[in-house]
Amino acid sequence: MARPITAGVDGTEESLAALDWACREAVRRGLALRVVHAWRYAESLATADRDTQYGWASQGVADAVRAACERHPEAAVSVDVVEGDPVDALVRAGAEAEMLVLGSRGHGAVLGSLLGSAGQQVIAEATRPVVLVRAGDRPAAEAAGRDVVVGQHGDPEDSAAALRFAFETAAARGATVRAVRAWTLPPVFAYSPGSLKLLDDAGGLEPYERQALAQALRPWRERFPEVPVAEQVEMGSAGQVLLAAAERAQLVVVGRRARRGAVGARIGSVAHGVLHHAKCPVAVVPHD
Repeated sequence: MARPITAGVDGTEESLAALDWACREAVRRGLALRVVHAWRYAESLATADRDTQYGWASQGVADAVRAACERHPEAAVSVDVVEGDPVDALVRAGAEAEMLVLGSRGHGAVLGSLLGSAGQQVIAEATRPVVLVRAGDRPAAEAAGRDVVVGQHGDPEDSAAALRFAFETAAARGATVRAVRAWTLPPVFAYSPGSLKLLDDAGGLEPYERQALAQALRPWRERFPEVPVAEQVEMGSAGQVLLAAAERAQLVVVGRRARRGAVGARIGSVAHGVLHHAKCPVAVVPHD
């Protein structure tokens, strides 16, 4: 059974933009859309019991979904209003989804009031891709000529999940995938006889990086022959190179290691920087 696209909604402008984005993507991919709203009973509201507060929450979500469905009548939408911690609710919902779509403020807090300072925890804990959408996002931003930009690094398996997501998204939109690989000069002590031989065989550092990108893209080019691909290899920090490539992108895709460290799950510096500063929606894709 196909997984739905899930959108987290709390009534903020950011989350309503995320709902619209999720509607469009669900229609493109022929998938159902699940809308999730998590609420907490406020004992301080002495004049409103639990049922009344639940009714308020349900009505707000229903109004938002009704407006979205008027713009996207072909979308198949279901709604879940759940009581509990928003982080836990969204992580659980995201685990059952093709992707989880949330609102993003950028240039500060990662998410809107739906999650507040816990926004990064949702992204870090999610086992499926999470897409962050800003309040100003519009369908026109998905017009022809805007690429789906994806960061590639390391060996082919290191970026396989992000590349797959980028190619699937580009195929659904008729867009070009722009695969970006950034590289820097390694410190002298990082050289070894084996690495020096690889560099010699490739003809130098930059040709080696270009070959590495081409190798990582090969299986996805074969799987999605209809998707145009632009390869971009630049010297510089991965975050800066990706942000420059994203200036006219309709979506940026970055990977995130799914492993937990000693202090818990983390997003990673590249994903963190892109989330804060990219002007377009950002997809964070976990990988092993």
